[in-house]
Amino acid sequence: MLCFIVTIKNAISFLVSLQKLHGGIEISRQIFALPIDGDEDKIVGGYTCEKHSLPYQVSLNIGFHNCGGSLISDQWVLSAAHCYSPKIQVRLGEHNINVIEGDEQFIDAAKIIPHPNYHQTTFDNDIMLIKLKSPATISSRVSTVSLPRSCPTAGTQCLVSGWGNTLSSGIKYPDLLQCLDAPVLSDTACHEAYPRKITSNMFCLGFLEGGKDSCQCDSGGPVVCNGELQGIVSWGYGCALKGKPGVYAKVCKYLDWIQETIAAN
Repeated sequence: MLCFIVTIKNAISFLVSLQKLHGGIEISRQIFALPIDGDEDKIVGGYTCEKHSLPYQVSLNIGFHNCGGSLISDQWVLSAAHCYSPKIQVRLGEHNINVIEGDEQFIDAAKIIPHPNYHQTTFDNDIMLIKLKSPATISSRVSTVSLPRSCPTAGTQCLVSGWGNTLSSGIKYPDLLQCLDAPVLSDTACHEAYPRKITSNMFCLGFLEGGKDSCQCDSGGPVVCNGELQGIVSWGYGCALKGKPGVYAKVCKYLDWIQETIAAN
């Protein structure tokens, strides 16, 4: 599955790798394209991150930016399982992903390990580890993010980041890394937004009134709360729609798997 822009005259929509949901479409945040007609800029409600302020953020490149990820050690990256590709180049130290600025490190993946229980239909266990062929050089521009010591609680303010689409019903992919400040929602609100879809390995984050959300090509990217990597951008119903917040893999549920997988590889 690829993250790309589809431009079609007269703004014909093009949807790839979708699954039907009751009354709508449930999609990963990796692939999506819709018409550009007359939609306001940055309806997703983010802002350009301060350059190099998120040194743990990486871009997964498969000939183009496909997904985000987080550097959790000098040789391991955490991302979403639905971002899997047999060949990935991890790009670290990025801000403008379309310009070589001199601070980047491009390192091929040596091993790509999706969670063994990842479910492509439900997006349960949507988590993946990537081992770099060589360790990253840690600096002020490239460094790790801490794993969580406990699970996130409702109301906690977090930071989501990525190079994903900035329109809810159109296409506008940014060159510069985008940020969004958003709260963790209660389990009740999450289940009400997506009846029978939320597992114990997921949580919702964002705004029920809509207008602010992660979107396609943000997939696999980080949700950082109080300096800890609490979530991975996973899926949602559209982007920034009222009553349909983003859904994220809950990193705290996978600490044993992360530790055991790294130790075995």
